[in-house]
Amino acid sequence: MSDVITKPEPHKVAPSKDAPAVEVFAVYGVEPEIQAYAMAKYSRSALSMKESLKEITQQKAEKFLNTFYFQYGHRSIADLAHIALAIEKLSILAAIAVADEQRWDGQERSTRYQDFRKSGYCLPDFGGDEQARALYRNTMDGLFDVYEVLSQRLYQYLADITPRPEDMKPEAYERTVKARAFDISRYILPLGTNTSLGEIVNARTLESQVSHLLSHTHREVRQLGELLKNAALSPAYNVNQESLEELVAQIRRVSPELGAKAAQELLREVRVAPTLVKYADPSAYEIETRRALRQAAVELMGRTQVAPSKLVDLLDEEPMEVELATTLLYEHCPYPYRQVRQAIQAAGEKMRREIVDLGLRHRGKHDEMLRAYCAGQQFRFDILMDIGGFRDLHRHRRCIQIGQGFTTKHGYDLPPELEAAGARQGYDAAMKQAAAAVDQLARRPGDETAENAQYAIPLGYRKRTLFKMDFAEVVYISELRTGPAGHISYRSVAYAMYEAVAQKYPALGKYFRVQDVREPVDLLKR
Repeated sequence: MSDVITKPEPHKVAPSKDAPAVEVFAVYGVEPEIQAYAMAKYSRSALSMKESLKEITQQKAEKFLNTFYFQYGHRSIADLAHIALAIEKLSILAAIAVADEQRWDGQERSTRYQDFRKSGYCLPDFGGDEQARALYRNTMDGLFDVYEVLSQRLYQYLADITPRPEDMKPEAYERTVKARAFDISRYILPLGTNTSLGEIVNARTLESQVSHLLSHTHREVRQLGELLKNAALSPAYNVNQESLEELVAQIRRVSPELGAKAAQELLREVRVAPTLVKYADPSAYEIETRRALRQAAVELMGRTQVAPSKLVDLLDEEPMEVELATTLLYEHCPYPYRQVRQAIQAAGEKMRREIVDLGLRHRGKHDEMLRAYCAGQQFRFDILMDIGGFRDLHRHRRCIQIGQGFTTKHGYDLPPELEAAGARQGYDAAMKQAAAAVDQLARRPGDETAENAQYAIPLGYRKRTLFKMDFAEVVYISELRTGPAGHISYRSVAYAMYEAVAQKYPALGKYFRVQDVREPVDLLKR
């Protein structure tokens, strides 16, 4: 008997003797936790996705998640519930903390394409210390005044040296030159500057993120953790709410009974993660370990002067215990990695093992190891760069990033255009005044004074971060970030990464397709 050939349905592969029919379809309009439950059912049920979604109610999803996610520990279920969140009017400092998740996807306001003059800034809680509050406000207002002057002066300077081509529209020219001017004037923006961001994360990442934020050193960030948790548990914003309310009103006028049913279906409140995030709390492991490691770093390093370091330092291979102990303390002090490692090695094997043990002493039953234990990568770079440029490299989440705190101890970067535009003197004065204010604020009495002072640090000051990665990621960053359209800050870092690898492994250098950052760049093609 011959085979019967039928016309395949849309989006289906025609059946054959060797393969079953395959159906592919997108799913829309399902609440995140119900979607997670429906996908998780694939492992426990022969029902199709459509059948599962028809069967599931919010109550059944909550019961399932409470059982398998919280009691049995099947954490991967939460990977299937994706949530979109908007976070507005937070500080740049807090935004860095929010984005410090390896499984994070999001977008923040750009200091290149937006004017931050009217953004405002975070005002930390100085308690009853009016003198500290006044000093902070004066410092922040002064930095924003300089930002405005720099933006205007740099725009005029760049426009003078870069005439508009005849084939370029005036609005496109103005937008491009302004972006370059903002690129430079951003160095003066303080960490307390207000920004906004959006994120799309799965529920497991959100739970971890909330826990990290609730355990943070800064009050604003801890409060932000509470707000994120509440946003997941509370009714979500519905962009169609007004039009749906109008539709329901029209239906009610025709049939009150039908209108009531429509309201029940169309106007019901949706909570994006009422089950999966409800138990996210501060991490005692993170808080206690941070306190212990900070004390260990102080005891080991004492008052040792911070050694000079390069922009990019490709580190040598070392025993795993040395790497772990060094990395654990590196995060909690201002010293270069090599300087911390030297102290670790001089302290001996017993001290080294005590530090590795200290990082795990407070670990609870369900706590993941600290990021410092993500060790063993072949390519490790100790990078000292301006905070603004760091924010760009921070997006490379395939790397393991171990960041030190914000400080003015490492000095600040000086964009070369400032000298040519006649703006260097004002810039230098503003940066030094800010550093003096930060130092005074950090010495004030009260809780979290050192943390509050950090909001006044301009983005031009340098930040030290350890980046660990594999070879493919080194190539990717070097190729992407040396492109002429990028900011000179991270272009220089990416090129230095390439040069360090090419010098240490000459045979590998030919595989990098990088742009030489020393070559002149057409500003209108940025």
